[in-house]
Amino acid sequence: MKAEQTNRRVPIRELVRYYLRLGLLGFGGPVALVGQMEREMVGERKWLSKEEMREGIAVCQSLPGPLAIQVGIWISYIRGGFWGAWAGGWAFILPNFVIVATLGALYVHFGGLPWVTSIFYGVSPAVIALILHSCYRLAKLGMDDWLQWALAAVAFAVTLAVRAEVAWIFLAAGAVGILYYGSLFRTRSPASTTSSLLLGVPLVAGLGGEVALGTMLGKLFTFFLKAGSLTFGSGLVIVPFLEKGLVQQTGWLNEREFLVAVAMGMMSPGPVVITATFVGYLVAGFWGALVATIGIFLPSFLLVLIVAPVLLRYRTNLNVQGFIKGAYGAAIGTILGACVLLGRIAIGDWLTALVTLVSLVVLFRWKVSNPLLIAAAAMIGLIGFPLLQPTWVFVK
Repeated sequence: MKAEQTNRRVPIRELVRYYLRLGLLGFGGPVALVGQMEREMVGERKWLSKEEMREGIAVCQSLPGPLAIQVGIWISYIRGGFWGAWAGGWAFILPNFVIVATLGALYVHFGGLPWVTSIFYGVSPAVIALILHSCYRLAKLGMDDWLQWALAAVAFAVTLAVRAEVAWIFLAAGAVGILYYGSLFRTRSPASTTSSLLLGVPLVAGLGGEVALGTMLGKLFTFFLKAGSLTFGSGLVIVPFLEKGLVQQTGWLNEREFLVAVAMGMMSPGPVVITATFVGYLVAGFWGALVATIGIFLPSFLLVLIVAPVLLRYRTNLNVQGFIKGAYGAAIGTILGACVLLGRIAIGDWLTALVTLVSLVVLFRWKVSNPLLIAAAAMIGLIGFPLLQPTWVFVK
């Protein structure tokens, strides 16, 4: 790794400008957003090396919370320091918050938004294509040998079997990576404290989520703080946790409102878990949207800022590198597994299958921008849904 790449600083204003744009125009969920960051920051702007990007993805995927925002915070930290991480991270979130809070206000004011279903129908299969294309790029970035592919296959199978991401998959894959790539069986003595510390970091994730505040805003904040602290999920894999809490346990939303909130997260730019903003607005208006947003994203800042200094200090350690390589393989497998699970929601007839296929061809052949692809898919949904009237959309 080149020293000048590792030590280069990026002005905080440039980080803020970049993430405001990404938060406004970045579509396709966490994997697509991470793929866009990789393409722009590694390939175009040269802000990062491939190794730094791979480290960030592997470590962030091993932590609870939304992947895209964590990778954004990671990049902002290593290029802009502590305050760069806070500035870049919240700049990433801000455009999405404004858009989804506004949609929440319109939804409440008009008693529903009928066009949401039509747009969801067209956009969701295009999102699947974006995830697959980005996963291909990420695999090219960091999959080096047979062991990583074997770990990816195991993670893929487990994700499909349990219908969610599970923390132990990433930790177990990282442990295998330490054994295979690390210094345990090499002649040099291992620096085991580093890897042990790194493996222990996710265990702090549950702190701070049990505060009893007694008000609706406090309950919202506590619920989403837990969601951001205790769930491992790239994109909509966090949905089962949210549904159980919001629909079954608290009754804050009915099933239809919850699915509309999920659709808003998929269709809007930026991190998919901005669903929390829409939910917060439905439950308690603007302040509900604000506290829910802070709650879902705050653990990501705290966890990444705990991990980043440790990893940067010991990044050349063989055990740390072994953990990263193993966890990265598991990340690719779980992303593909999540894509299959989401595909069952997004693809239900010939038109949605065609949108997925055509989107993939367009992305691989012409490299069209994500916003343009999403806009075209939304138009297809607005035209096709009234004509076909599919009954499977928004049906679990």
